[in-house]
Amino acid sequence: MEKFIIRGGNSLHGSVDISGAKNAAVAILPAAIMASKGTCIIENIPDIEDIHYLEKIIKSLGCKMTIENNCAVIDSTGMSNLEACTEDVRKLRASYYLNGAMLGRFKESKVELPGGCPIGVRPIDQHIKGFEALGAEVTIEHGILHAKAEKLVGTNIFFDVVSVGATINVMLAAALAEGTTILENVAREPHVVDVANFLNTMGANIKGAGTDVIRITGVKELEGCNYSVIPDQIEAGTYMISAAACGGEVTINNVIPKHLESISAKLIEMGAKIIENEDSVVVRSDGKLSAVNIKTLPYPGFPTDVQQPMSAMLSIAKGRSIINESIWENRFKHLDELKKMGAKAEVDGRTAIIDGVDRLTGAVVNATDLRAGAAMVIAALVASGESEIHNLDHIDRGYPHIEQKFRRLGADIRRVQG
Repeated sequence: MEKFIIRGGNSLHGSVDISGAKNAAVAILPAAIMASKGTCIIENIPDIEDIHYLEKIIKSLGCKMTIENNCAVIDSTGMSNLEACTEDVRKLRASYYLNGAMLGRFKESKVELPGGCPIGVRPIDQHIKGFEALGAEVTIEHGILHAKAEKLVGTNIFFDVVSVGATINVMLAAALAEGTTILENVAREPHVVDVANFLNTMGANIKGAGTDVIRITGVKELEGCNYSVIPDQIEAGTYMISAAACGGEVTINNVIPKHLESISAKLIEMGAKIIENEDSVVVRSDGKLSAVNIKTLPYPGFPTDVQQPMSAMLSIAKGRSIINESIWENRFKHLDELKKMGAKAEVDGRTAIIDGVDRLTGAVVNATDLRAGAAMVIAALVASGESEIHNLDHIDRGYPHIEQKFRRLGADIRRVQG
């Protein structure tokens, strides 16, 4: 097993290039199998484990697929298998997008229920509600979700809760349904908009993505296209937080500053300086930060995926910070790991109270999930002494070449066996 060895205390300087958005790419690749003719060429694909899982899954369905230099080429015209029931499916939460994609194109799908990070219950009831409203019959047997329809017909669907996964999944199926589908109370995240833009580039007719209501006029078929995935809002936020916590000056390139506004606002409130350019942001900090309160919310609110990295910085901010996690009920496991480094934090339900300490000290810790892993890297970078971080498979699911990127900024971090 691999681990990170990090010696903390270095300030960060220089620039870092942000990769394509994980949360967009893991939905766009399944959406590509909806093309009944032509080839999809998708650029700015992040080099992460989740993408490698998806590549194997998509190939197992009978599609031709290659990934080289962050560019995926997918030819699904000869796709023959409508069952995705492999170990890779079980590892990947986003494999459920195959349900919407196959149901839309073939009017049938069989996909094993997925895995992902253990951050709380993630029900798929809203996905099922949407599929059934379009006319599909949905059953779950032996851990496999089977959706089948004679035809899909557009309708009005109001989601009981705001769900990124359900919004995208139902949007995929509705793109090839008959008539018009109106989705209300939908997620507005940038990657929802990106998936809609990708589908429209393939020939779909989707309007309103990024608002509370999405209107989808079904088309008969989708074709291959060329597309580039948006920059990763969460990866960018992680490096912004790292620069603020460690001190120094870092330019984060290949970003959409508007997607980062809620993060920038909190960093400014804590005492960091943020300079927004057209496709980059600069973070300047002396490492002396003040406590803030955070409540995670659907976009454009503060992202739940940035809560854990942010808590690592709050552990050394002066004063008391309060985090209210309104999205996932089990997203504070990493605080026990931070305590090993000297952090002072208590959890009461979905609320964490963090009292900043003067310094963290190096320790042996674990990445309990993807974003928790990023939090532990940030904590180790600011801690005095040496830290070991284990369970890197979580981190590798969402952060491409994280150790190389941090080393170029001046961090003392290396990946070793053992």
